[in-house]
Amino acid sequence: MNRLKDSVTVITGAGKGLGKSIAQLFGSEGAKVIVADINKAAAEKVAESIVSEDGFALPLRADITIAKDTERLIDASVEHFGRVDVLVNNAGIASSGTVLDTEETDWDLVMDVNVKGAYLCSRAVIPHMKRQGGGSIVCIASASGVIGQKNQVAYNVSKHGVIGLVRCMALDHAIAGIRVNAVCPGAFNSPMLDTLSKERLLALKSMHPLGRLAEPLEIAQTVLHIASDESSFTTGSVILVDGGLTTM
Repeated sequence: MNRLKDSVTVITGAGKGLGKSIAQLFGSEGAKVIVADINKAAAEKVAESIVSEDGFALPLRADITIAKDTERLIDASVEHFGRVDVLVNNAGIASSGTVLDTEETDWDLVMDVNVKGAYLCSRAVIPHMKRQGGGSIVCIASASGVIGQKNQVAYNVSKHGVIGLVRCMALDHAIAGIRVNAVCPGAFNSPMLDTLSKERLLALKSMHPLGRLAEPLEIAQTVLHIASDESSFTTGSVILVDGGLTTM
């Protein structure tokens, strides 16, 4: 308990799925959590769950693909809590298709949310972290960001991009005491999988040597470790939490 005591943490896409699990876990570990999501009602519900467990949470709506929204998100967090110690760039969307059947609008949306969103939020928070003497940025990439996969070109490219962004930011801002790392999950139980058939879910499980999907909390626990001072000498790293998927 209290591994993030009094740490101010902004988590994007925190209204559901993995972001919700990260927010609730961080709240239970003493963090003051900014629950950011494009769906304000979902953010409020997660914040209420944290507060009900005697935690501190502030729900904020933000569209991370819009620069002014990300600036308002970080500025509001600093105004409310005085600083931002941790940013978790979690918001993301999935897609499927090859280059032949991925529409340009779908490609642009995936890149905007998965890559541009992480870039904009990081750009907004880094000046604050520099002034306060450091901070930790964790980007949720994917096992898809380190391998090629059939029929999901836009998603894979976007997650490769997130890893590139992490490595560059880690180098650029290490001197300011800002650590930047990527956590790369395999498949895990989330609303993103709700539309899959039973056959597709079974196939997805079988792709992982452990023979199952992860639970969001299993991923969140790794994010907690990387975000906290327990990983004080870790930056520019790509941490796989993929059930062995990338060993295949």
